[in-house]
Amino acid sequence: MKNLIPLLTALAIATPLYAEPVTSSAVVVSPMSEGVVRKIDAANGKLTLRHGPIANLDMPPMTMVFRVQSPELLNAIKVGDAVKFHAETINGAYTVTAIQAAP
Repeated sequence: MKNLIPLLTALAIATPLYAEPVTSSAVVVSPMSEGVVRKIDAANGKLTLRHGPIANLDMPPMTMVFRVQSPELLNAIKVGDAVKFHAETINGAYTVTAIQAAP
């Protein structure tokens, strides 16, 4: 029993030394991806983008349809615009959560 207490104390001290820091997903900000607007379907809240790689989704360049998180996101863009956007998987659907016309 006398050997167990120092061992447990040593383990309690050593564990934090090797633990990885906890990072909240809200703190980690993924970079914006680049693309070109091919089609806007405002009635259904969808957007077709030809895009480059999307790092946070581990997705290669392609053209695809995304849902938009908020229909208001479509007000600031038009077909043919070069854009920067952020997409996530929400409820199993690829969803644009932020978009802006690229300078």
